[in-house]
Amino acid sequence: MIDHTGVATSNFEASKAFYCAALRSISYEKLVEFPLFQGEVEGGVAGFGVAPKPDFWIHAGTPNNPPIHVAFRASSRAEVDQFYQDALGAGGRDNGKPGLRPHYHPNYYAAFVLDPDGHNIEVVCHDSV
Repeated sequence: MIDHTGVATSNFEASKAFYCAALRSISYEKLVEFPLFQGEVEGGVAGFGVAPKPDFWIHAGTPNNPPIHVAFRASSRAEVDQFYQDALGAGGRDNGKPGLRPHYHPNYYAAFVLDPDGHNIEVVCHDSV
């Protein structure tokens, strides 16, 4: 079981705003934020999740290269649709409109958006509704 994961961001404030908006549909929110201790890059660290535990972290720094893929689970297809709209509205770039991906399995319903640093962010629902 994965406890937490995260990405480095070139513009911490822009990425923080993106994730606050993009993950709202799956009930993720920014739960904690603190300054970057190394002091090498202006910015900080923020943890997102469903209270009380953050499990997705962003931090200021040199973005992961190549960009990475992170998939978040949704409890409904409507959450996937809302994620896609919210993420595009927050400056994300389309990387796959909401829809079925039956090549994964018959009920695999997902949307993909590139975050401000090009990370492939997915929200997926495995249920039939």
